[in-house]
Amino acid sequence: MQFKDIEGQLVLINRLTEIIDSGRVSHAQMFLGPTSSGSLALAIAYAQYLNCENRQHYGEGSELRADSCGQCPNCRKYEELMHSDLHFVFPSATTSTVTSKPSSEDFQEEFRDFLTECRQKGTEDEWYARLGVENKQGMIREKDADNIVRTLALKSYEGGYKVVVMWMAERMNLDAANKLLKTLEEPTDKTLLLLVAESRDRMLSTIISRVQQVVVPDLGMGLPEERRAEFARLFVSWMRLLFKLDMKPLSEWVDQTATIGRESQKRFLQYVQESLRACFLKTAAGIELPGELVFDDEKFDTFFPTMITVRNIEQMNQAITDATYAIERNANAKITFMQLSFTMSKLIKNR
Repeated sequence: MQFKDIEGQLVLINRLTEIIDSGRVSHAQMFLGPTSSGSLALAIAYAQYLNCENRQHYGEGSELRADSCGQCPNCRKYEELMHSDLHFVFPSATTSTVTSKPSSEDFQEEFRDFLTECRQKGTEDEWYARLGVENKQGMIREKDADNIVRTLALKSYEGGYKVVVMWMAERMNLDAANKLLKTLEEPTDKTLLLLVAESRDRMLSTIISRVQQVVVPDLGMGLPEERRAEFARLFVSWMRLLFKLDMKPLSEWVDQTATIGRESQKRFLQYVQESLRACFLKTAAGIELPGELVFDDEKFDTFFPTMITVRNIEQMNQAITDATYAIERNANAKITFMQLSFTMSKLIKNR
């Protein structure tokens, strides 16, 4: 992946190439941003530029200051995601063929095919769907961390940087995170660990403090239009039920939501958080984010944002974060959404 193929991140790309050209490459970095921002593609393009044998620098007047050449042996191998010194770690789960103790090593071919087909912008949901584990929680385990430590301890095969890209790094469990601490503190020469994450809130502070953070600007939630419309309908019906607190239809709504699968439930809660944030910005500061307050219901679009104020937004956000965490830990979805509904109902009325 070359930088020129990544849309909307010119400012960040120019800063990244400048840092590499100056020789100030941190051994451990975290590209923090939603999938839609191109964070994974940026991390891979960053590693390709770092290992490119013939970096291209453009003159004044060019929006892009520099890029990998795309033609040297290293670039060609990176383009095919088959470079000997490029390694991937990602969440995995048991499948029909891997029935116990799964790790990234079991799914390398599938993951590279997935990245190629989705142009390195596939979502976590889409990855689990490809594995056939939509209702399971993927995880990065101690075995993955052991593989990272072993990989980064070896010398580079081709003389450049040995790179490990960890996608969805917030899926590391505690044992895996603790295993990496020494490697982060005492890196081997010319090694690079690139964490790609959507949320730092679910990561250990000991990991965060040991990596250089690269914040990737959000270019939108990355939901397909059809999925966004589906979530909008679900959100509008839920908010109306919370205002009335009519238990029978609310129970039906909870039952329906409990059937969509854990990953979709988490995506929906993310959508709710972003929507509430947009409502608050409109109410508190008159800032309207394009596309984020259109629920295809004129009355709701006009009235609902006024209900999200400084009195309730922080507590709402925390309640949804807690619910997301519970779902990730395989809590009962019906109980989780019903408890969240009661909390949200009180907060909405406390505007």
